Amino acid sequence: MELFAKLFSSLLVFVYHCFDRIVINGYLSGLSRPDQVVYFFRNVIGVPVVDKDVLSRRTNEYRNWVEAFARNHKTPMEWAEKGVRKEEYVQPFLRRMERAGQFGVYFIFQSMEQGPTFRCSMPKFPTQDPNHRILAQQRSRFKHYYFYLRDQTLGPMVMRVASFFPFQTTYYLNGHSFIEQELNRTKIGFRKNDNAFLAVDDVTALQSAADRLTGKVIGERLDYWTLLLGPKFSKRERGAMNLHRFYAVHQIEYSRNFIFKRHFPIHRIFERSCEIGLWRLTAHKISEIFGNRVTKKLKGKLNTTLEQVEHGHHIFRAYFKHAFVKQYEKFSTFLRNEICSNNLSDFKLKKGLEHLSAVRERFLEITDRFATFQAQSLNVHVEFPLLQRLALPIPVGTAKFPGIKIHDTRMIRLMEVLLHGGTTVGGWTAKQIHAAILTSFQVTAARYGLNQLRYDLRKMKAHGLMERDGKRYAYRLTDKGTKVALTFVLFHQRLCGPLANSLFHHQPNAGAKPKSKLEDAYHKADASIRNVIQLLEAA
Repeated sequence: MELFAKLFSSLLVFVYHCFDRIVINGYLSGLSRPDQVVYFFRNVIGVPVVDKDVLSRRTNEYRNWVEAFARNHKTPMEWAEKGVRKEEYVQPFLRRMERAGQFGVYFIFQSMEQGPTFRCSMPKFPTQDPNHRILAQQRSRFKHYYFYLRDQTLGPMVMRVASFFPFQTTYYLNGHSFIEQELNRTKIGFRKNDNAFLAVDDVTALQSAADRLTGKVIGERLDYWTLLLGPKFSKRERGAMNLHRFYAVHQIEYSRNFIFKRHFPIHRIFERSCEIGLWRLTAHKISEIFGNRVTKKLKGKLNTTLEQVEHGHHIFRAYFKHAFVKQYEKFSTFLRNEICSNNLSDFKLKKGLEHLSAVRERFLEITDRFATFQAQSLNVHVEFPLLQRLALPIPVGTAKFPGIKIHDTRMIRLMEVLLHGGTTVGGWTAKQIHAAILTSFQVTAARYGLNQLRYDLRKMKAHGLMERDGKRYAYRLTDKGTKVALTFVLFHQRLCGPLANSLFHHQPNAGAKPKSKLEDAYHKADASIRNVIQLLEAA
């Protein structure tokens, strides 16, 4: 992280790190095993035979309750259609609740999915107990309910409840939604797009809000919504058995976010870094980033990939066991390093919510090491559309000046003369520049007049390449103008011109070339261009 800050500190607006997507499973600790279920129905409920009808009765009771809840609260409840993104479909309902300043359930989806449940069967052979039934765990396909809700602490979240015993629950929440609620509560201004903060009035307050997301805060809100929307148990049933939910992290993401200034070409730099990172991020480097050693007993993935989400936008991933780190850019100023884990035991971490602080510390170290490695890949040369920008016309007041083309011979001659402006301390007058051009390039005054020069000078001044020396009618190149002039002149004299000469006019003999690194580069470029021409002809 220190290297990243050293290389890009002047280009960064701010940096923050937080939990992103979190998926949590909720288990009924007292009803997770078959023997516990039998004890619950026989000893607590008083049902002698635990068969399919008994389990189905609890399922039907909960389904009827959900339908009544949706009907009484006028909450839309629909079946999830194939190919429809649930989050996008329910967005209008969420916006309506946000405008009204309300909290609660705003939509319910029904979906047929695989989930854990129990199977009841008769014993194969007679037993001493006529009420004995074999209860075994299995996975089957049955109805699940998705409650889309807006919480006053965690923000928008989703709670999935299985309608079959033991009613396993799954919670989907996002750390950025929690931060948004905290910033709104403290009345701190910010600009948020999707799950990313692009601007904020107080960066310290933003990071403090992110650090306040703890396992205790999440557990309290999950307990509230589980009691409200989950299957119902009486006070006597709760007193007889431990029916409290145990929450375990199923999937978790932790992100380190870098917001750059608008003029920084993060998209092109990220594309270039992906090319380098695919080759440099070897298996040993990946293990160093994740803080583990590569051994023969290592199981799982250990590789890098570059995935295209949509045209022009990619995600760079490095996989380790059941986890991966990824890097991507969006919104033209936003770069994210993120670690995602599908099994916390890969890092020797526990899944309980009470251990969320240990997860934060470990993942923060991994994203730090990944940022340090990627800083070198991001510190590269990339394309900048200088020629395209200069070729566009530019308005100055009510006037509009044409662009400067790289093939314009008049402009190339003018720039070459102005590059020798160091010999004139007070700048060049128009007449001095005109005389220097006529002498240097053997051009007549009739072919290139003084008025034509003045027009070219105004055009360069409009593009910010030239400035006057105070109130005098003397001109000198600006800092930008010096760089542009060098680029134009060297392109013609040291790059395009020599290569074009060897292709179309005369190619120097490679066997008698002088000892010059520049000539060696020219000959290599000639050979590469001719190889490409031969390949195209063969095709």
